[in-house]
Amino acid sequence: MIEVSAAIIQNGNFILIAQRSRNKSQGLMWEFPGGKLEAGETAEASLVREIKEELNIHIEVGERFGENIYEYPSGKIKLIAFRAKWKAGELKLLEHENVKWVTVEELNTFQFAPADRPFVEKLTN
Repeated sequence: MIEVSAAIIQNGNFILIAQRSRNKSQGLMWEFPGGKLEAGETAEASLVREIKEELNIHIEVGERFGENIYEYPSGKIKLIAFRAKWKAGELKLLEHENVKWVTVEELNTFQFAPADRPFVEKLTN
């Protein structure tokens, strides 16, 4: 099983969501940005590294939001989500097609990757 971390980055009433690259699995679906943990890396450290690599910003990882396990055709992942705050840096799309700041109420209007859906449901309920 692959462990993956995800950031729920909030700014006031808005949450940052990212659209997956069209060339990756679940291409063009939306997600909470993050990525795979490397050997010996904590989920929090992975999240800081991945957000810097993918979006060129520095975040502060907050409380653990939740986790779930999802089995894709390519394999099983454990997705661990944390609340996070944008601390510094200028946003650049280095891995994603697009990003958007959306309200909690707008989350259900986007097609999220299946592993991210439980977090959308938790946020909107």
